[in-house]
Amino acid sequence: MNKVQTVSLIAQGETMRSILERIETIAASDSSVLLIGETGVGKELIAEYVHRASPRNTQPLVKVGLSALPPELLENELFGHERGAYTSAAVEKKGLFELADSGTIFLDDIDDFPLGLQAKLLRVLESRELMRVGGTTPIPIDVRLITATKVDLKELVNRGIFRSDLYYRINVVPIVIPPLRERREDIPPIIHHFLQRYAANRTINVANDAMLALVNYSWPGNIRELRNVVQRMALFANGEIQMKDLPQECRGDTSRDLIVKACQRCFTEENMTFDHVVSCLEVNLLRQALSDSAGNRTQAAKALGMNLSTLRDKLKKFDIE
Repeated sequence: MNKVQTVSLIAQGETMRSILERIETIAASDSSVLLIGETGVGKELIAEYVHRASPRNTQPLVKVGLSALPPELLENELFGHERGAYTSAAVEKKGLFELADSGTIFLDDIDDFPLGLQAKLLRVLESRELMRVGGTTPIPIDVRLITATKVDLKELVNRGIFRSDLYYRINVVPIVIPPLRERREDIPPIIHHFLQRYAANRTINVANDAMLALVNYSWPGNIRELRNVVQRMALFANGEIQMKDLPQECRGDTSRDLIVKACQRCFTEENMTFDHVVSCLEVNLLRQALSDSAGNRTQAAKALGMNLSTLRDKLKKFDIE
């Protein structure tokens, strides 16, 4: 089977290959794209791929990490301001939407977009024109929109913290990007790709048992975690990466093994009551589920087979962040 690789994307398995093949068709259109996937799965790389494969590829691609922008500055950053709009606005400023004119704007973590600004964003997308802060004249814009979310936006709509009309406006073409644990066949070529990047002047092999352990690891941080692990191993590797060179969490301990180890005192201390043992196990199950899901409570609740509201109640009960 041939391997497809572009914009640092590697797809040897059928799952990612089919996604990339769909993107070839999607990119040729001007439809809004919603990328859905866990933290670290490569949503930004997919956005770059869509832009570079589109007719807008010679125009700007403006990437916006919404979770990194303070809510009070977001309107100004996205839509700009006129001179004198407020005390420190000595000159006019173009917003990120204007900078992306004729090109593509990528709004990452759209699930973090403040509810109070969602109506203005919807107006901009529907009317294809914006009003700067302090402005009186609409400014026409022509941008292709790509958004990304790490959670189920439909659930946020049901909870009343994400507008349904905005959801349907950005969810024209949804693309679900699977976590790394669901496409393990891609892990070896991705590892070799990162080894070539971080050890370009050296030849580094991976021992068979070490590679098997890396493939079997759950990678809760997905490709971002894998990249960091390979970069660290490449720094210290001497010709071949062996099992001893792997981080402890990658050496074959399953989540169940880690929980049992964390609860060793529950089974050995004579003064631990039944309730204490149950609470200890419960706390460690909750913590491990959050760790495996990189802090995503929806995914953690699903893994534990409980409702999200039940998970929240238990986290509050045991004071777990």
